[in-house]
Amino acid sequence: MNDLQRPFVGVGVIIPRADGHFLLGQRIGSHGLNTWSFPGGHLEFGETWEGCAAREAAEETGIVVHRSRFVALTNDIHTETNKHYITIFMLAEQWEGSPTDCEPHKCLGWGWYPWDALPRPLFLPVENLISQGFHPNQCSVLTVIESSATLSTTFSP
Repeated sequence: MNDLQRPFVGVGVIIPRADGHFLLGQRIGSHGLNTWSFPGGHLEFGETWEGCAAREAAEETGIVVHRSRFVALTNDIHTETNKHYITIFMLAEQWEGSPTDCEPHKCLGWGWYPWDALPRPLFLPVENLISQGFHPNQCSVLTVIESSATLSTTFSP
């Protein structure tokens, strides 16, 4: 391995809804073509994990994440594209808005799915997350507040 071949850092944002469904989109254009994933992307230099989660959720879905927290980490070696990522998974504990496909060149659209019936095939980091035994119900209790204009969701320990 030369000095230029180092792992990238990705951040995945797990966004839950009150009914136990989670937001996933079908990837296009990048590695992981036609797989399903949470919103997310690259951690920028100097950026906090929470800041990255909020930025990526807003850029990709239009959802505003007010509070998130770290829940898991995966080591993802994408053999088909010769890429290596460390993926930091953040759980959106408080968010508002409705998903919109803000980057149609990267995603076919967003949908809500129950954890036990996520669409397939899953993006490698999500597959690895599940293989590690991660389950969001073991993280927190969900509390939801709805307004007439937007859905606002809050996770509390």
